[in-house]
Amino acid sequence: MPYYEFTYIARQDIQPQQVDAITEDLTKVIENNGGKVTKSEYWGLRNLAYRIKKYKKGHYVHLNIDGPAQAISELERNSRIHEDLIRYMTVRVEELEEGDSVMMRSKERGGRGED
Repeated sequence: MPYYEFTYIARQDIQPQQVDAITEDLTKVIENNGGKVTKSEYWGLRNLAYRIKKYKKGHYVHLNIDGPAQAISELERNSRIHEDLIRYMTVRVEELEEGDSVMMRSKERGGRGED
């Protein structure tokens, strides 16, 4: 099956527990359509490069997905109608990254000074 990386940004005014619930819902969508989420990373509440729908910050979450294209189509459909998601992006990749992503590694080293 093809591999995908899916990253979404949730509204800044929701709790991290609500972000986890959104991630679980999206994972169920993938699993119900014949795919599986191999890795899920919460990158935290981060500043946006520019305002999106009057928000200056957002909760970033990254998922690695192994699944068919129809599962991704259903995931994107659900993402479009979910009121707490302000942006999402899906990228097809040749292979999934093992271990922590670049964002998580930079966080461990100290990275940029985030609020």
